[in-house]
Order: sequence, then structure tokens, then C-alpha cells
Amino acid sequence: MVSSRYSSVIDRLSNGETILLDGATGSELEDRGVQMDNTWCGTASLEKEILKQIHKDYIMAGSQIITTNTYASSRMLLESGGVGDRFEEINLSAINAAKNARNETDRDDVLIAGSLSHQVAYEDAFETQQDKEKYRLKLTSDYFKKTFDEMALFLSENGCDFILLELMYRPDRMEIIFESAKKTNLPVWAGFSARKGQTQSLSLTDDYELSFKDLIKIIDNYDLDAVGIMHCDLDVVEDCIKELRQAFDGPIMVYPEVAVFKFPHYDLSKVISPSDFLEEAKKWKNLGAQIIGGCCGTSVEHIKVLEDL
Repeated sequence: MVSSRYSSVIDRLSNGETILLDGATGSELEDRGVQMDNTWCGTASLEKEILKQIHKDYIMAGSQIITTNTYASSRMLLESGGVGDRFEEINLSAINAAKNARNETDRDDVLIAGSLSHQVAYEDAFETQQDKEKYRLKLTSDYFKKTFDEMALFLSENGCDFILLELMYRPDRMEIIFESAKKTNLPVWAGFSARKGQTQSLSLTDDYELSFKDLIKIIDNYDLDAVGIMHCDLDVVEDCIKELRQAFDGPIMVYPEVAVFKFPHYDLSKVISPSDFLEEAKKWKNLGAQIIGGCCGTSVEHIKVLEDL
């Protein structure tokens, strides 16, 4: 069921308005002292008050949409950290932190995006090669379907306004997770990830020499309310916006990363300044992006300056 607050945001987008997303959650949690582990930021949702405050800070900075800290808390990711049996506890804590932040800021108009990713465990999460191989053997289509279905259903049943598919870059998993999102009957947005190739933008990781143009062909098969480029370097954003505009006539979102990941930490030493981030965002808006925020490494200050768009 579509919420009235969601319909209101869609109407604003239809009228050409710019809508602000939030910024990073995982790197922001670590920057505020939360320990990262083998799930990256999955278990960090148990730090309820810190997570809630991050959401509140983004709302006060102007975010119309806040994203649940559920990117790294599917059961298959939590299992790599030995906490798969705490799936419901961890994800309910994540969703409630966002809902409580909305309530405590008295901003019922703010949307909660349920983050859903096809990310599997990071290779560095395993102590031995044997553990790594054992985990890999589990990664079948049936396992993905079960995992994605469970996560999508949990997000939809616990108060998210829409499903936000994040870090879409693996064609072999994308169709499965798109189907899982579709089953929820919630609106679905999709964020794709890319890297700079020699002559064109490519899917994010170098094990896929797939053009961004071909990667996003999947959007023709689904009813999506918004699509975008996310979790990518700044230098690929403009080309990807142009590709998205040719393939999709609805709202386009942009939220790149600005930090370097060294599992399980983000190096924030060379993060772009908020003022320079604003200048980049102005270019994205001029190219047609309407939904703008930040991914890993961006902070509340990076979102606050976007009010000047």
C-alpha cells in the first residue's frame, strides 16, 4: 500500500522539484564511534540511539528521505559475522531507528526507504580459506531468492514507505532481487553502481566488463518510480545520468560515495568538501537529476549544503 506521504513526494517530483536524500549511514556510524565488524555496518544498528540521531541529523539538514541501515543486514551477510540468528532483532532496530527519528523530529512527511542489496559477505570477513569456500558454495540462485524475499518482506511489513534497491551491479543477482522487491507491492526505486572505463562507464567491479548502458536494461522489465547512480566515484556520475536519461523518463537520483573502503573501514581523510560537493550536485541537477544525496563518506554537512540547489 502506498502511503500518502509517498504520493506527496511523487507529486513534487512530477512538478519538477528537487528532493534531498540523506547521506552515508555506515561511515557516519563509524565516525561517531561505532565499531565495524565482519558484517561491515550490519550489526551497528544495535546502537539504536546513535543511529537514530544520525537519521534525525539528516532530517534537520533537509533530507526528505532517510534510508534504513539494512544494506548489510540480510541474513546471508549476518551469517558471515556469526549473527544470522539475530536477523529480526538487528533489522527491526534499524527500521525503528528511522521511524523514531521521523517521529521525534515531528516530520511525518519524511519517507523511509527500505535499503535492499544483493551484496554478499566480504572476502576479508573470513578467517580461513575453508570458511570462504564453504560460504561460496551456499551462494546459489535458490539461496539468493530465499534471502532477498525474506529481507524485502521484512522491510515492507515493518513500515518502510518504499524499497530502495542499492548497489545494483551484478546481473546474475539483479533479476532475483528485483522480483523480491516486486512481491512486496511497495513502490521500488533502483540505484545502479558503475566505474569509469577507458571509453565508457562499466558495471562497478572488474569481474564484469559490462557497459552501464547494458546493465540498466533491466529497468525496462519493471515498474520503477525512480532510478539512479549511486555508490560510485564522482567522475562517473555525469555520464551515467545521461545514460539513465536515455533509458528512463521518470525521476533520476544521484548519491555517489566520496571515501575509500578498506574493509571493514572507510578512509575519510580525503573526502570532498561540502562546498565542492554542492558544485558537483549543481551539475547533476542541470543534467536532470531530481533526487540527490550522498553515499559512503558523505556527512550531514554534505546534505545541508544541498538546500542551496
